[in-house]
Amino acid sequence: MSLVKQLIIIVLTFLTFGCSQAQNAEIKYPLLGKIKSRNVKDIKASNWIIGCETLDRDYANYDSYKDYLAPLGIKRIRVQTGWAKTETVKGVYDWSWLDHIVNDATKKGLQPWLQLSYGNSIYEGGGGVNLSAGIPKSEEALKAWDNWVTAMVKRYKNKVVEWEVWNEPNFGDNTINSAKITAELNIRTAEIIKKIQPESKISGLAMGHIDLDFAEDFFEIIASQKKMHLFDNMVYHDYVYNPDSNYDKVEKLKSLLHKYAPKMTLRQGENGAPSKGGSNRGAIGDHDWSEISQAKWNTRRMLGDLGHDVENSLFTIIDIAYTGGPITKLNVKGIIESDSTKKAIRLKMAYYAAQNVASVFDNTLERIEEVKETHNRNYVPENPLHLAITKSTDRRFEVYAYQNKESKQQLFTIWESEGIPSNSLDKKTFDFTIANANISDPVYVDIITGSIYQIPKDQWSVKNAVYTFKNIPIYDSPILIADKSLIQLNPTN
Repeated sequence: MSLVKQLIIIVLTFLTFGCSQAQNAEIKYPLLGKIKSRNVKDIKASNWIIGCETLDRDYANYDSYKDYLAPLGIKRIRVQTGWAKTETVKGVYDWSWLDHIVNDATKKGLQPWLQLSYGNSIYEGGGGVNLSAGIPKSEEALKAWDNWVTAMVKRYKNKVVEWEVWNEPNFGDNTINSAKITAELNIRTAEIIKKIQPESKISGLAMGHIDLDFAEDFFEIIASQKKMHLFDNMVYHDYVYNPDSNYDKVEKLKSLLHKYAPKMTLRQGENGAPSKGGSNRGAIGDHDWSEISQAKWNTRRMLGDLGHDVENSLFTIIDIAYTGGPITKLNVKGIIESDSTKKAIRLKMAYYAAQNVASVFDNTLERIEEVKETHNRNYVPENPLHLAITKSTDRRFEVYAYQNKESKQQLFTIWESEGIPSNSLDKKTFDFTIANANISDPVYVDIITGSIYQIPKDQWSVKNAVYTFKNIPIYDSPILIADKSLIQLNPTN
């Protein structure tokens, strides 16, 4: 069967299955159309990365999903480079598998973020090859690691700029990899990369969960050796059932980092939710997930990270058939459904939801930092660049504001954030006022369905710099109130 026919079948399957789930009769505004997807070649830059993990251990097959990457609209892909897969005989490197991925991805306009790991058991003390693996520690193994890193950077330096050192050294209750030996591996690896490729961008830490003590020890060791300049960002992974519940910890991590490197940014290096629950599904797997709640979780985390100035890598492009290590079943965090044969079966609702986020939120937008929540509907900040928002409820919402860098037209992301995303599409209506907003032609956008609606004129007004929006449908998934000019639209027939 040709690829075109396969794509048609997958799209039709989604239209009959996925979109039937995504319809919501509660929204009675005029439907204008759907968000128009964008190919990566049409996007200069954005906050997003998509995970293409575990190819180094053959738990997924790049060729099964490669043609769905560029249409997703996310330019950067995270790829683990697999020392043990590349060097099975001491001193002999077989790059063919990784060449295939890097060459295909860059031809498509994608930008690989190559993550250097894991260990290699052909060397005594060479570390392990899975999530709970130990870092190489013997003199022979570390020298071999240096040689492998050197060969890799020389090979790909004209196609790859971004690198990451190791993966989840503090996975679970792992005590093998201390902050000290993790920092030392980060430094020695970053020095090799920078020597060969001075313009490289290097991600450090790659913490498997937010452990503030581990992070501070790691930062302090690197700073004490005056090596912070080698790194461009520090990475953490954060799986929690409510994607909005841990930003206080993220801000503490950011404060710790800025104690040692005031201008360095954080990157969320791996995060996502399953599309169904069950035992041994990996992080946060023991919950009643569905494709709806997966799409909600992913988009809440993507836009929550954007609202906190944290880069976001979504885990993962396809379901992963783990056959070794701490997980031995299908990990269904993929936004494409797969099975034990690693074949792409169909695109999930979460694929289209991420595609919608990528289409709207690129580097043409900038976040408006001064957004104050108030109970006074008539309050207008003295500074016209500051916003003030009221809502007709005491329930916890996440609200972030953005504007186009040129036109200054604005959009607002809003969702209810009190709990774990539900498997329902039911919404409730609320009123909002936004002082100092700049929206000429307001539309309502449901991010996970991609539907764009005109907000009727009797549902909004503006007076004395205060915009009032009435009866706006809100639920535990992101919606936008946006100027129509900021949303690329596929009109309804």
